[in-house]
Amino acid sequence: ATATAGPRSFSAAEVRALCAQGSCLVSCHRRLYDLSGFVRLHPGGEQLLRRRAGTDVSAALDGPPHRHSENARRWLEQYYVGEIEAGEEQVPPRGRTGTGVGTGYRGTQGCLQALWGASDAGSRVNKSYGCPRCYSRMCRDLVDWQKPLLWQVGYLGEKYDEWVHQPVDRPIRLFHSDFFEFLSKTAWYVVFMVWTPVVLYLSWVSYTSLAQGNTRLFSSFTTEYSIPVHKYYFPFIFLLGMILWSLLEYLIHRFVFHMKPPASNYYLITLHFLLHGQHHKSPFDSSRLVFPPVPASLVIGFFYGVLRLLLPEVLGLSVFVGGLCGYVIYDMMHYYLHYGSPKKGTYLYGLKAYHVKHHFEHQRSGFGISTRFWDYPFRTLIPEETFKKED
Repeated sequence: ATATAGPRSFSAAEVRALCAQGSCLVSCHRRLYDLSGFVRLHPGGEQLLRRRAGTDVSAALDGPPHRHSENARRWLEQYYVGEIEAGEEQVPPRGRTGTGVGTGYRGTQGCLQALWGASDAGSRVNKSYGCPRCYSRMCRDLVDWQKPLLWQVGYLGEKYDEWVHQPVDRPIRLFHSDFFEFLSKTAWYVVFMVWTPVVLYLSWVSYTSLAQGNTRLFSSFTTEYSIPVHKYYFPFIFLLGMILWSLLEYLIHRFVFHMKPPASNYYLITLHFLLHGQHHKSPFDSSRLVFPPVPASLVIGFFYGVLRLLLPEVLGLSVFVGGLCGYVIYDMMHYYLHYGSPKKGTYLYGLKAYHVKHHFEHQRSGFGISTRFWDYPFRTLIPEETFKKED
């Protein structure tokens, strides 16, 4: 039998030297993690992690101000690089920011129970810690990451829902075909380049058509009481389209993307993973954060047809182009919420933290992306965290 190499040991001096060179190393008691590749993606901002470089974050994981979820702790394990030499680990601060507040993880064994579950926390110490990316072992237990995932996930059955909501930091391949795989990926700027000219052109067509004075509301029912639609109404109709899109965004996200497919239905599980499950499994795969133009064209064409049936041609086009603009803003904002670094205290900073909570802890709420507005009337707002004060 071949002996498995144990985890690498780091002295405190080595950690300080690496941090001085720009690395972002943090520890949870004796376990050491390299977050250098994650700092820009952290919802609390890059500077927050940079300030914690070289320190023990075991107390910060429990908050306040934020108690990190079990998925966040699993996520941390992907960046495990080794152990700090015995006797050189830091003692995490106590008090209001200590481990006594929140969920109460204490010591290395406590961290392991949070990550793996109490039943086999001890066994993971010897079996997994030699692997720099030990969390990938959990992924390989259920799917083969060396093969396209789309045709595998349907076989997960009852395990799919839990598996898909345990995010990982790695790219996903969906198809065997390179052509279909290419069509399933999109850089963020492609959405802007493809649809912005369409929005501008259709806005011009709508405005000039309204300027002719031939558009009337309810004209198909009555000519005597029909209402003329002037060109000056165009900005308001455009805005109505954007508002309707924000509602549609919420409804699609909640009732289509977050449907729970039956465990016995291979095809619905596969469809769910194709539409949205892949994004929850790998939330920072930059090539899968916006809707590819080819399938988007089919969906956009469908909604245009619906508006043409319900409204006069020019009026329907005016509402449609406002909705299309709302979609472009939504896709750009969604990408930014994953990869941007908004300034603390700004609207986008709060929205980024809100969306990350949806991914890591509250998958059954927080369906608003470009706005939290619709989460209020539909009662799906993510609750604010509270912490008990210590005596």
